[in-house]
Amino acid sequence: MPNLDLPILVVDDAKFSSMVVGRTLRNAGYRDIRVANNAPAALEMIEQRPVSVLIADWLMPEMDGLALTDQVRQQDEQANRYTYVILLTAREGVEALSEAFDRGVDDFICKSDMTKQLIPRIFAADRMADRQNTLLRANALLIENNRALESTNIIDQETGLCNHKYARDRLDKTLRHAEARGGAAAYVLCGIRNWQDLSRKHPPSVMRELATGIARRLKSLVRPIDVLCRVGDNQFALVAYVPNREHCTATTFRRIFDGINHKALKTSVGYISVEAGMVLCRADASTGSPSVHDMERTAMEGLMTAYETRRFTEISPRALQAG
Repeated sequence: MPNLDLPILVVDDAKFSSMVVGRTLRNAGYRDIRVANNAPAALEMIEQRPVSVLIADWLMPEMDGLALTDQVRQQDEQANRYTYVILLTAREGVEALSEAFDRGVDDFICKSDMTKQLIPRIFAADRMADRQNTLLRANALLIENNRALESTNIIDQETGLCNHKYARDRLDKTLRHAEARGGAAAYVLCGIRNWQDLSRKHPPSVMRELATGIARRLKSLVRPIDVLCRVGDNQFALVAYVPNREHCTATTFRRIFDGINHKALKTSVGYISVEAGMVLCRADASTGSPSVHDMERTAMEGLMTAYETRRFTEISPRALQAG
């Protein structure tokens, strides 16, 4: 049975179009429908009361549907919830749709066939939004439970990520696994270059919000099988095993670097941009078997270079052997 109390927000600068969408939804029995005439108004409405499904026109003045999606994803990140985004569009072609999917759009409805497509797509959106938000709530509950357990000596209390102790243990196991099975052990170290400057501008409460926001952003960018840890106030480490060592390159992890640098993080004092430096330190058959200490030391040296160049640095196997 459909959830007729599903909170839905319709955003379109064309009143006729939003009227058609609203009327179609109400005729199907949906009761919680709000309408905004532009993207900024929609963001204010979501801030006041979140929605499960956002239906927005792609082409709007001031802020189009893609830019609106970016802002909604940032709000979701801060609130630890998920909004299912559907764009109304007359655009066609793989490139346009691919760009939109990369920006976080969930689905599209062609305006020419809107009345036929809308309700079935809403049914699907309801299921997906409910599933995602259930998982987010469950994950938040797990983090809280973990903090209450004695085993939290491997958990970073602020972010809910694993801590430095666990990162070293997992890195050691990954190095031994790569040595036995082939492939490569990857240690990706991410440091926030402007952390000290931000600490001077903002109180500890805001910096805790920022650390939590960084952790959430990073978690959304890594694979579920990889391990993400907080190894310092302003440093995060990803430990991963890559079966094919040829695929263990900076390009493989580039999405993490771009994701943390290109979008500001929302806090109680507004959006804050961080400047992340990142280095990939890898070990495979060509590097021998470095120790955890060697990997960490080499990664830290590489991070200093990344801070200076502001590029994602990749440590060569020769650098590990020299270390």
